[in-house]
This record gives sequence, structure tokens and C-alpha cells, in this order.
Amino acid sequence: MKIGIICASENEMAPFLDDFQERSVVEKAMLKIHIGKIDANDVMLLYCGVCKVNAAIATQIIIDEFKVDAIINAGVAGGMDSRLRIFDTVISTEVAYHDVDTGILTEYHPWMKSAFFAADEKLLKTTRDVAERIQTKEKVYFGRMVTGEAFISDDGRQEIIDAFDPLSVDMETGSIAHVCYANSVPFLAIRSITDTADHSGSGFFEMNCKEASRIAKDFTVAVIRSM
Repeated sequence: MKIGIICASENEMAPFLDDFQERSVVEKAMLKIHIGKIDANDVMLLYCGVCKVNAAIATQIIIDEFKVDAIINAGVAGGMDSRLRIFDTVISTEVAYHDVDTGILTEYHPWMKSAFFAADEKLLKTTRDVAERIQTKEKVYFGRMVTGEAFISDDGRQEIIDAFDPLSVDMETGSIAHVCYANSVPFLAIRSITDTADHSGSGFFEMNCKEASRIAKDFTVAVIRSM
């Protein structure tokens, strides 16, 4: 298979490079795309930069240039569900924007039936199998992610929970899912939690980003090796 892995930041991408074979790098639209293999799978890996537009640019480039069979968004996220603890892993079953009106997606391109982008069922099945097979001290949750153009600490947290009841929040997943939907490319997001309501703010994000990125990488590579 050809698989695209899109991370938001260099810190989130860096752990993947140790699992690559036959690595080379190409540049497109000011983005560096690492090309290699994980087992028998061809993998295109990059970090897109923070925010929805950067994520969308990277996703369309990966689809157009490499004709990938699937895209996985891997990295870190803020925990919204009260069950989540630091370093738990969240897998997307569906993704929505928390700061975009529903009508923008249903009344205009891509004319969706709802505001939620569903994860690919085959990828989800593989991921559930991996979650049941591997043993980690952190928990794995499957559910809804939301994306918006702001880092969420305390301000706005409850409004998002009331409107969407998500597991996690980030700034890229919705855009990646959006572009995959428009191109009929299977999509899944795998993110590890850096901060929660009890441990909120950019300080916790910075402190936990490296370890959370490694956890997300390990789980993502396990999924790819199971394809």
C-alpha cells in the first residue's frame, strides 16, 4: 500500500524517521516529504505546520503527487472527554470542525449530508484489532475528534463539549479529513493526549508533546504493519 502520514509539527513527525527504510526527501510547496517504507508499505511522511489551511495544502499535495491509498493523521491532541488522561490514545471514528457552521459543508462544496467526516471502516477495523492485541499502560479510545483554529485551554472548552461531546480537540484533523473526503481517499487519525481540563494550557502541551508524539508514532506504525 501507499500510505500518507501527516503530522502537524516536526516534533510529532520526528519519531517516525527511525522506522523508515530507503528514505529520500522531496520538496513541494515549501513542504519536505520524506519517502520510505515501513515493512512492505510505501510511506510518504511530512509535517504540515499548524492550522487548517496548512493541513489541507499538505493533504492535497500527498494525494495528487503520490496517489496514496490512505492517509493517517498522527500526532497529539488536547483531551476533552473527562475519561482521558495524559498519554492516552484517541482514534477518530468521525471528525468535525467546532468553529465552522454546518451549512458551509452541507449547502456548499462538498455538499455533505452532515458536518461529520467519517473515518474509513477498514482502517478502523485494523486499528481496533491492533488496540486489542497490543498491551500499553495508556488507554485507547475510539470516538469523535473536533478541529478549530485555536489552541483550547480553558476558554471555550465547555462550549465545545456541549455542542460536540468530543474525545479530543486539535487544529488540523478536520481539514485532513475534509480533503480526503473530497478526494475519496480513506482517512484515519491517531493522536495521543498532551493536556486535559485538569492539566490544561500550553505548558502541559510543551512538556508532554515529545512523549505523546512517540506514543502516537508507535501505535500508528503498529497499524501500518498490520495492513
